Amino acid sequence: MKKIIFFALSLLFFAAVASRAAEAPPAADDPALESRMMQLASQLRCLVCQNETIADSTADLASDLRNQIRVQMKRGETNQEIIDYMVARYGDFVLYKPPLKTTTLLLWAGPFVLLLVGLAALFYRLSRRPSAPPPQLTEAERARAAALLATNEAGEQG
Repeated sequence: MKKIIFFALSLLFFAAVASRAAEAPPAADDPALESRMMQLASQLRCLVCQNETIADSTADLASDLRNQIRVQMKRGETNQEIIDYMVARYGDFVLYKPPLKTTTLLLWAGPFVLLLVGLAALFYRLSRRPSAPPPQLTEAERARAAALLATNEAGEQG
């Protein structure tokens, strides 16, 4: 019985390991070309993941874009020509570090503008807040406070 359980667990373990195995990404015949492709792909954003480069992403689209870069490199296109092609096709968003120009100004300045607007709103709100009036005591509360102070002063002197 123990052998059957051990066999079943072993089979389950190997099945789990096999299911996690991924197909190796296709590599170029030329290692220099592959290195150049990965260097260029690290400058381009994955359009699916949006927070990873094409080089780091495992998305199908990123794999297709890496293959497209390989094809263009085999045709003899320069890195800048490939980048220009990607930008023409997908816009400046495909660049992992978009250039600073009028169409991307909000992208670069937006966080700072939002921070300044938030701080201005906070200071405005705090400056417009009325100060709290001093607490008003009733005659009974004043008499009780005076009695407590007198008792305290008598205790300290004695």
